[in-house]
Amino acid sequence: MRHKVTIVGAGHVGATIAQRIAEANLADVALLDILAGIPQGKALDIWESGPVCGFSGQVIGTNDYADSADSDLIIITAGIARKPGMSREDLLATNARIIKSVTQEVTRYSPQAVILVVTNPLDVMVYLANKVSGLPGQKVVGMAGILDSSRFRSFIAQELRVSPQSIQALVLGGHGDTMVPLPRYANVGGVPLTELLKPERIEKLVQRTRQGGAEIVGHLKTGSAYYAPSAAAVEMAEAILLDNKKLLPCSAYLEGEYGLNDIYMGMPVILGSGGVERIIELKLTPAEQELLLQSAAKVKDSIKLLNKLELF
Repeated sequence: MRHKVTIVGAGHVGATIAQRIAEANLADVALLDILAGIPQGKALDIWESGPVCGFSGQVIGTNDYADSADSDLIIITAGIARKPGMSREDLLATNARIIKSVTQEVTRYSPQAVILVVTNPLDVMVYLANKVSGLPGQKVVGMAGILDSSRFRSFIAQELRVSPQSIQALVLGGHGDTMVPLPRYANVGGVPLTELLKPERIEKLVQRTRQGGAEIVGHLKTGSAYYAPSAAAVEMAEAILLDNKKLLPCSAYLEGEYGLNDIYMGMPVILGSGGVERIIELKLTPAEQELLLQSAAKVKDSIKLLNKLELF
């Protein structure tokens, strides 16, 4: 039996995720949005590319949550996008109400599904989805670390003029300006990054990674990134649907790991059919641990704002 994925939100991110999942033959796709005609038109367009791209799965567009029933995976992209000068926290109140409504509907029709949240501000939105759904923490996960790490890898590749496929890198913490790229764990074909670049050059790449989303928003003016975020979400979807047990940086629910509790943050995890099957605890230096705690404090500030909205 084929897997089924429902993507809530038919904007640039959601539609591109639908396209990538269909083209990879990972699952049948339901693209859902409140705007009449938008998901139907985009889904039909994607589906009609099947004979050329070589996939055979179904891709439907809908405005009815009943069409999401029995999904194995729900990917939530619904919400407003960041505008120039807008922080992720500025999005919180509006997107929180959207995430609450979406989560209630999808869990009603697919109570066993894993939920993957892409909507910003990411860590607090996935926290909200967890609380509203009532699902175990491991079954609700956020897309952040893969995207941030991919940006870090891209910037390293550009700096060293090497293939990004040769680079491994890791970014932890909240998905925002306080994220924690870890140069000590980055390598190029096994060679530590710290042996290839001077500290000041590495720090510039770290800062560019932290501002990666804002850099794209600044160029686009009226939108935000969607190609790289969709690719990151689909890597997670593949790990879940195929039970790959893949080690990936994702926003996961912490219950004592790294000294943190009741918070979602980017962590290296083993991702499989059950969602987050294990969180990997790295040995951090005191300086790295302090940066992680500072990032956690920023996420907790957002959770405090969320609690004031009394949505759960």
